[in-house]
Amino acid sequence: MENSTEVAEFLLLGLTHDPGLQTPLFLVFLLVYLSTLLGNLGMAALILLDSRLHTPMYFFLSHLSLVDFGYSSAVTPKVMAGLLSEDNVMSYSACATQFFFFVGFITAESFFLASMAYDRYAAVCRPLHYSSTMTTSKCVCLITASYVCGFLNSAIHTGNIFRLSFCGPNVVDHFFCDAPPLLALSCSDSYVSEMVIFLVVGFNALFAVLVILISYLFIFITILRMQSSEGRQKAFSTCASHLTAVSIFYGTVIFMYLQPSSSHSLDTDKMASVFYTMVIPMLNPVVYSLRNQEVKRAFRKVVGKAKSSIGFIF
Repeated sequence: MENSTEVAEFLLLGLTHDPGLQTPLFLVFLLVYLSTLLGNLGMAALILLDSRLHTPMYFFLSHLSLVDFGYSSAVTPKVMAGLLSEDNVMSYSACATQFFFFVGFITAESFFLASMAYDRYAAVCRPLHYSSTMTTSKCVCLITASYVCGFLNSAIHTGNIFRLSFCGPNVVDHFFCDAPPLLALSCSDSYVSEMVIFLVVGFNALFAVLVILISYLFIFITILRMQSSEGRQKAFSTCASHLTAVSIFYGTVIFMYLQPSSSHSLDTDKMASVFYTMVIPMLNPVVYSLRNQEVKRAFRKVVGKAKSSIGFIF
């Protein structure tokens, strides 16, 4: 790939130029990031430590937590540093690296969501065959395929965008290196790059959404045939939480990427980007796991052991 760029670094405009808002925003994002760190890494550690959570569903949840932490970490620390020091300059290579890891993690998450929907289909619709359907090897294959597809997709998008010429100006009207503002900044024809993004993102989103929709269609049919109202209510509650999070995730991605650059409003894109880069990773542990009774019991068990150990030491 020929690199024809004349720009050595990019200047990110960030979220605001108002000095009165920078410190409050820094504190808010710090709180959000710490919550994301504690929630996702804590969830992954809890699943690893408690043998009762060594099931396919929690196996997927642990990797979802790691991916949430990964793509939040690709963006949030740099945003906080810019608010604190007003140093919003990123080198060309740092911008490409941030974009690569962000796209890789967020694409892997979309495939994890599809894998989790398939797992719930197997648990609800084929409970007698669940252990033979969701074997350890199949779970590992699904996770590995999600990571491979995610970072292969990321490599395509990174090469597709950073092959363009950036001959000035170098001011990115965003708070991180994302596709729409970079395409708007390029001084070469970006039509082919836009079409590649539209087709690749569209294919990935369509595939994952179809898997989710088909899985839940069969789940809802099975739930409606259940005789037990308690079991039906519990299953509906689980599906509603998952589908709400899926709708928010895919709705934001579709809003951001499946539209031509001429219809983009960068201020609106910034607000949507804050939501899916910082808020969704923080909320996912709550939406998927913390309402689960098994996770609560495991958490209380770990806390009890920690208290006993501290009491024994002192």
